[in-house]
Amino acid sequence: MLDPHAEIDYGTPASASTQAVTLEIDGQAVTVPAGTSLMRAAIDAGVQVPKLCATDSLEPFGSCRLCLVEIEGRRGYPASCTTPAEAGMKVRTQSPKLQELRKGVMELYISDHPLDCLTCAANGDCELQDMAGVTGLREVRYGVGDQYGGAHHLKSAKDESNPYFTYDPSKCIVCNRCVRACEETQGTFALTISGRGFESRVSAGQDQPFMESECVSCGACVQACPTATLQEKSVIWLGQAEHSVTTTCAYCGVGCGFKAEMKGSEVVRMVPWKNGQANEGHSCVKGRFAWGYATHKDRITTPMIRKQITDPWQEVSWDEAIGYAASEFKRIQAKYGRDAIGGIVSSRCTNEEGYLVQKLVRAAFGNNNVDTCARVCHSPTGYGLKQTLGESAGTQTFKSVEKSDVIMVIGANPTDGHPVFASRMKKRLREGAKLIVVDPRRIDLVKSPHVKADHHLQLRPGTNVAVITALAHVVVTEGLLDEAYIAERCEDKAFREWREFVSREVNSPEATADVTGVPAAELRAAARLFTTGRSDGTAATLQARGTRPNAAIYYGLGVTEHSQGSTMVMGIANLAMATGNVGREGVGVNPLRGQNNVQGSCDIGSFPHELPGYRHVSDSSTRALFEQAWNVELQPEPGLRIPNMFDAALSGSFMGLYCEGEDIVQSDPDTQHVAHALSSMECIVVQDLFLNETAKYAHVFLPGSSFLEKDGTFTNAERRISRVRKVMPPKAGLGDWEVTVKLSNALGYPMDYTHPEQIMAEIAALTPTFSGVSYEKLDRLGSIQWPCNDEAPEGTPTMHIDRFVRGKGKFFITQYVASDEKVTRRFPLLLTTGRILSQYNVGAQTRRTENNQWHSEDRLELHPHDAEERGIKDGDWVGIESRSGQTVLRAQVSDRMQAGVVYTTFHFPESGANVITTDSSDWATNCPEYKVTAVQVLPVMQPSGWQKAYSRFTEVQERLLAERHKAEPALAGAKKP
Repeated sequence: MLDPHAEIDYGTPASASTQAVTLEIDGQAVTVPAGTSLMRAAIDAGVQVPKLCATDSLEPFGSCRLCLVEIEGRRGYPASCTTPAEAGMKVRTQSPKLQELRKGVMELYISDHPLDCLTCAANGDCELQDMAGVTGLREVRYGVGDQYGGAHHLKSAKDESNPYFTYDPSKCIVCNRCVRACEETQGTFALTISGRGFESRVSAGQDQPFMESECVSCGACVQACPTATLQEKSVIWLGQAEHSVTTTCAYCGVGCGFKAEMKGSEVVRMVPWKNGQANEGHSCVKGRFAWGYATHKDRITTPMIRKQITDPWQEVSWDEAIGYAASEFKRIQAKYGRDAIGGIVSSRCTNEEGYLVQKLVRAAFGNNNVDTCARVCHSPTGYGLKQTLGESAGTQTFKSVEKSDVIMVIGANPTDGHPVFASRMKKRLREGAKLIVVDPRRIDLVKSPHVKADHHLQLRPGTNVAVITALAHVVVTEGLLDEAYIAERCEDKAFREWREFVSREVNSPEATADVTGVPAAELRAAARLFTTGRSDGTAATLQARGTRPNAAIYYGLGVTEHSQGSTMVMGIANLAMATGNVGREGVGVNPLRGQNNVQGSCDIGSFPHELPGYRHVSDSSTRALFEQAWNVELQPEPGLRIPNMFDAALSGSFMGLYCEGEDIVQSDPDTQHVAHALSSMECIVVQDLFLNETAKYAHVFLPGSSFLEKDGTFTNAERRISRVRKVMPPKAGLGDWEVTVKLSNALGYPMDYTHPEQIMAEIAALTPTFSGVSYEKLDRLGSIQWPCNDEAPEGTPTMHIDRFVRGKGKFFITQYVASDEKVTRRFPLLLTTGRILSQYNVGAQTRRTENNQWHSEDRLELHPHDAEERGIKDGDWVGIESRSGQTVLRAQVSDRMQAGVVYTTFHFPESGANVITTDSSDWATNCPEYKVTAVQVLPVMQPSGWQKAYSRFTEVQERLLAERHKAEPALAGAKKP
């Protein structure tokens, strides 16, 4: 088995051929798959062929001419990177003539390259330097630079516009690796080679600085560069790393593997892990570069307490802070009852940390009042997929998209929210896969370099269910169902009822067009494309083709964050089952999770109604299992969801909260309602990196740990469990899991873990889908996709292959019910929200990095028609008002939006995007309806009333933080229970 931590560059990609050929290289027989390059075959034989333009993440190019070889019986010296191995070949990789040719090539390179190797930032990590040594170069007959009066590029100006890396054209050898990486790996096509012949140089955009070009700063070009032409500024400042630690990114749900390259306990750079199975050596601007928040000056590393939120903070020891928190929780329960406190855990926490929080609440608090931020994003996914397919998770690997023929993206913006997966998807689209986008906004995937959606169903916000049912109507009424698949794999009665429902004329594209805004002909064509692979396809097309195309659905928060979010998820599953697109590679139902461990936080029991493994708390046998393991009696009734906690706080029955890693004030809807609820509580304990918006209402602040300070695991959107490894000690002295253990012990419920590995062992012992998971296995395999058990000891990349987890797949009726959020004369526009590439979620991390250079404020996008009607110009300040509140943002006039719909992000707290979102939520899970809010937009001259109050409140809280002081010993001592 391939060592998951070994990183060999084979020069060219592996061949997928199942046929083998045997040849001889330097007298040694080697057998490789047909189509393998001679370079890769040589490396398989243990022979390193010199190379500069070749790397195995890119297609062979053959420009550097260093990898020349001799083939017996053939003339010339072919490039080994572009020459495929053939049976019976006899290849020589070394001879006097090859040595002479390679040395001559190196002379030409070095004649136009600075000889500052000892002071160069790439010293010790420069392939050009290495190849000069390999070829035996000892002199440059042509001179270097203007030594003999020749033309050169040594005085070319350096581009330092990008905050994370520099471009030094004087060191460019025009190998094209960066250009090819931008095209093949990232798919942005931001780089090119400008000029001809000797004047050829890499250019961003149209000879622009990098920051003015289309470059998205993913780092693929920097990673590909064999010299110091493209170099991280952190390496220029700190020098080369001396060791590395493999870990997992803590941003979106892709879960990219990274090597943290270190000097002692200081990060030099984050390098995408080549063998990371979620990202395969690629990255985005956040994971690659935006890790500086971990050492930002705003980090709070000393525990703090205060009696009222109007008091200055007092710095205390860990024991004093935890003792005070425990005593307050005990006091509240004694006064208001057992159910008066609860906990919220973030999806940014590890599986082990989340597991301990829900265990703390159930065992130490004695109730089920625990919830996670998945409540406000993907809780409908858990509900909808559990009902239809039997498991609350996506069905595929990310790599599966490489076998898709048709891809439908619904309510997701992968290029901004999940950019590494988007690059993989775009590559498949460039290879010929068809694309359907269902989104009210014209996202980049609709049209970008070498990618264009075949159909963009630009629906009105809130009409998802009508659209998915209309697509199903076409499939059913035009005879496009996969009858054999349905008969074998799905419940017959439920299917017949569903078929009768979707066949009704009221669900046809023509009947729903006025509601959805999607032209009937466009919707019918999309349904046909999804089912047959052609926009004009018919049942006869399928019959002539003989097989169905692989059609995959990827969806995001534009599906779940609606009043019918759960209904829509079930509608997606219905469509996938009806067309036979579940249970093999290239198909499936694939939720794109917004945060790094949304999947994991749900898996390990962070919902108030479910224990780990999605087992309901009312199930006596499940409860008995945990009661025996935890030595405590568990409550059989579900606890409070996050919105219920707020309502209970306002009614006076919920008075204490332990909040780990989640900023509910900024991220949850109806900000003023949330703030009022928190103001009504008597003890709020916040465990986080910074004094975020929620911490401003806290009475106890427990310093948290960044992902660089953690040991544990994350589970990404494809159910992939990956190790998170500590690369530096916790800045505050304790890891997050250790803090929870101490709090539990202070409350009287003993926890005695000494390492997160023990916590994972407990999860595995109590959770059937995790029963085969261990740190040893994760270290050996690199990662594991659950279920991992006796039936699948190394995990399950594709789910539901022969049968659904629930047995037979179940169709559900998806009756469209219009949202309560409707446009009126007072609120004539619909607001929807989303994310942007450079920022992440509430921005607490990315706002404390140079990513602000791309996006320094939230703006309101509106259509030119709506702007002109209101006298609004690009850059004007506009007030956005809903029935919940009002805020003010700068306008961005854009035809990305359809008329009547406006859009904003929510990365900056002062923007108050969630001041205007409402209490409307999904009928099944209470997931907020962030995507549909009726608003009015008008020009204004000053901030809103809320923004003024927010500014004053923040100023006070920052002053109270600045005035923090050490607690007097007697006072601090009095805080102990």
